[in-house]
Amino acid sequence: MAFCLSSKHLLLLSFFIAIFSSSVLARDFSIVGYAPEDLTSVDKLINLFESWLAKHAKSYQSIEEKLHRFEIFRENLVHIDETNKKVSSYWLGLNEFADLSHEEFKKMYLGLRADLSTRRESSSCWAFSTVAAVEGINQIVTGNLTTLSEQELVDCDTTFNNGCNGGLMDYAFSFIVSNGGLHKEDDYPYTMEEGTCDEKKVYNKHSISLLTMFWENYQISLSPFP
Repeated sequence: MAFCLSSKHLLLLSFFIAIFSSSVLARDFSIVGYAPEDLTSVDKLINLFESWLAKHAKSYQSIEEKLHRFEIFRENLVHIDETNKKVSSYWLGLNEFADLSHEEFKKMYLGLRADLSTRRESSSCWAFSTVAAVEGINQIVTGNLTTLSEQELVDCDTTFNNGCNGGLMDYAFSFIVSNGGLHKEDDYPYTMEEGTCDEKKVYNKHSISLLTMFWENYQISLSPFP
């Protein structure tokens, strides 16, 4: 499958705005917090950044920090705008996290692992993104970070997803719910290659009881507008 979410998109999940109405042909960019014209000059981008700072009551301790945050803000906005030009089924937009890098967002709000450099460029990134999101949900709700198995998704979630050849998070979430959870990564470690589903593992799966509720709400949020 052509569409694959990398770890960078964990941050951008917080920007997600689902708009499926076929009647919305002329996009109203006011709902996503910017207009494409804001990227046409440095002055316009600075004005947008200042407006965003005021809206979210943000301030920084030094000019150096403000310049650093501005650059991250710019990079996030460029990615958001490029995605919005390519994708018609949803929009990405600005929110209060737009001055954070994806690594900072994970550390501050999800408590997720940082040693992901060997995985994020893989075509199995759909599995990584799904597992990271589930780990984050579980950590936020329970306060405990449990490292789960991406390899189990790569090997076993094959009805609609295609292992190292790509996949979609929607199908992966559905698989986890129907599968009753995932094994811990220590029990089903990542191998960086597609393998045969090990259905005979004796280790207990880690059940994420709140994932079913999350998945139901996620599906509702993606439903077409009436």
